[in-house]
Amino acid sequence: MSELRETRLEKARALAELGQGPYALRFDPSHRTAALQQDHADLAKGEERDLEVAVAGRVMTRRVMGKLAFFTLADETGPIQLYLEKSTLDGPPPEVASADGAAALGSFAQITSLVDAGDLIGVRGTLRRTDRGELSVKVTAWWMLTKGLQPLPDKWHGLADVETRYRQRYLDLIVSPQTRETFRRRARMVSAMRRWLDERDFLEIETPVLQSVPGGADARPFETHHNALDLPLTLRIATELHLKRLVVGGFERVYELGRIFRNEGISTRHNPEFTSVEIYQAYADYTDMMDLTEQLIASVCEQVCGSTTITYQGTEIDLTPPWRRGTMHELVEQACGLDFNAFTSREEAAAAMAAKGLEAPALADSVGRLLNEAFEQTVEADLVQPTFVTDYPVEISPLARNHRSKPGLVERFELFIVGRETANAFSELTDPVDQRQRLEAQQDRRAAGDLEAQGVDEDFLQALEVGMPPTGGLGIGIDRLVMLLTDSPSIRDVIAFPLLRPGVRPEGQPQGHQEP
Repeated sequence: MSELRETRLEKARALAELGQGPYALRFDPSHRTAALQQDHADLAKGEERDLEVAVAGRVMTRRVMGKLAFFTLADETGPIQLYLEKSTLDGPPPEVASADGAAALGSFAQITSLVDAGDLIGVRGTLRRTDRGELSVKVTAWWMLTKGLQPLPDKWHGLADVETRYRQRYLDLIVSPQTRETFRRRARMVSAMRRWLDERDFLEIETPVLQSVPGGADARPFETHHNALDLPLTLRIATELHLKRLVVGGFERVYELGRIFRNEGISTRHNPEFTSVEIYQAYADYTDMMDLTEQLIASVCEQVCGSTTITYQGTEIDLTPPWRRGTMHELVEQACGLDFNAFTSREEAAAAMAAKGLEAPALADSVGRLLNEAFEQTVEADLVQPTFVTDYPVEISPLARNHRSKPGLVERFELFIVGRETANAFSELTDPVDQRQRLEAQQDRRAAGDLEAQGVDEDFLQALEVGMPPTGGLGIGIDRLVMLLTDSPSIRDVIAFPLLRPGVRPEGQPQGHQEP
């Protein structure tokens, strides 16, 4: 690797002597490659078109065959072939400069000896369809824009090591059109989601990332410190409590789409830094939020994928509303035959679970918590098509309103698709006395060793005492939704720069090889 780098440095010095940088200030492409491919699809084999074009991008491959050479140049939109002919390039020096004033180079020997795969170049020329049917730019002038000192991964094997793909995402993006398409879809999905909400009078208002009291979810926060104020702070684990303060303040439809930070493990569906959108609508309840969720996700899917029927890991998923709805009690009973409504004590429920071969963890200290354990063990993984699971136990839902007709339950749903929780929503709890009691119970659990339990946010409780209207609230995991819409098996595939354990590449190890 060091020898390859030194060779490229020598070429960079040679280019500098020729007045070619080798790091240009700017270049003005007249076209992008995909537009050229589309607009000139009618050009027949062997024909040329007397239209001068200027394109810029990265050299992906190069073939030199005597007095002819063929490079593949790729910009963001895709590749195009460069047709390099000695008789053309070795003619009179072209009297043309790039946008930053650099003189063009024309020598066939220069471009074939000084340009490597991975370099960024700009070219001018006319269009030609080769005898093999490849649309090409017949180059008459070229400029070195950026000399790459490191080679690209081997073109035949690419980045076969998944770990390297995540650690050096820039290489993954260069060599993998599929990866680029994943992040294009992510960007389009986020834009479509914001547009859908904005069109329905929701306002996006930013809330603090640094917080004195983390709340809005059961999660362990990242801790930090503000030096000037000598103040311990945490990164937010949710945007919920501040968005609810905005509803108290009179905003009837608010949302925020942004980063959330939870100090938890890493898996194919968990990253400690992830993106969510939380949406709050005054004078609505959880049934309204179900309708909103269906409409929002179906609309975004239609815009990004062209249909509400998609394929995920070989399974067809139909996101066309309406979606299946079932209570947690009903789904558990259907899956394992246990009716948790019939249990009067934690011990009775635990014994029944053991008889079915299910685990009843000691931390699940109530019938409601054991119901959730039974759901996770017997139901969750089988919810492949979109399903709203409704009416959760109050013990695991400290911010949701008590169910209007079912004691011990709250008006809450979670959306599951392909066995993964994708959204979570409540009829929000607006009773400040009840909310205080629930948060104090959570704080007791935290004092007993549950590091994910919430504490008591006195300012939030004071806001509730001012008065919050009936409100429906919804949170959607953006990364998991992107996984679904891009057919990606791991959350790391849809986060451009996922958190990874630091790794050191041994000196001289080529790009794309396994890292420790």
